[in-house]
Amino acid sequence: MDRLRLIELAKLFAVAMIAGVLLALSGAFISPGVGLGRRLLYWLPLMAIGGLWGEISSVLTARWIDPDERPWLAAAAMTAAISLVMSPIVWLATGLFDGGLYPLSSLPRFIAPVVTITAAITCISVLASRNPRQTHATPDHAPSRFLQRLPPRLRGATIHAVQAEDHYLRIHTDRGSDLILMRLSDAVEELAGLEGAQTHRSWWVARDAVEGVRRGDGRARLTLTGGLEAPVSRRYARALRAAGWY
Repeated sequence: MDRLRLIELAKLFAVAMIAGVLLALSGAFISPGVGLGRRLLYWLPLMAIGGLWGEISSVLTARWIDPDERPWLAAAAMTAAISLVMSPIVWLATGLFDGGLYPLSSLPRFIAPVVTITAAITCISVLASRNPRQTHATPDHAPSRFLQRLPPRLRGATIHAVQAEDHYLRIHTDRGSDLILMRLSDAVEELAGLEGAQTHRSWWVARDAVEGVRRGDGRARLTLTGGLEAPVSRRYARALRAAGWY
């Protein structure tokens, strides 16, 4: 597993644990008089399971709903998918925690609280991800590690954009384009040393390559050197405008 993926999973686990501590302090779902230690024992494993299923749900949801173009619809779909699985788990865990299984007829009363908690965490996640990942030139002008991945015929070329195509990346340069096998999330980490940003979940664009912007159907597209156009997702549009990209 790559370093960036490990960092993402560590952040997810940390958020789940913080939410678990807050819920334990609130005493939600637990009978009055139960000590904090037992409340933590109840909530932390539940939030770990919820976080793992939430990550799986986000991947599955993205296959049908583009989170860049419809972030709130994607959040609603994720909330529904997570709650559908977590409601029975919380019902089962709560019954066992209280010393025995609750009757199945009590399951519906767990749905609304689970949906509320899930929706709150998912919306926070959506808001937190509305800033595009940016790369910057380093103070010591160290070259970007990504330059070492350029195919031989593009060595020494100026990178204009990097575009995800399935499991490959198409590197657009002033000498043409070519494909390499790599994930965009890993590429963005290695592009440090070049001024640029993700403009879409499938695109990273070099800032110096931007020559203008074209708008249509409520969306913006950046015009790059050489006539290439890169989409700007609604998720990132406001942050990119505030940063002076267009």
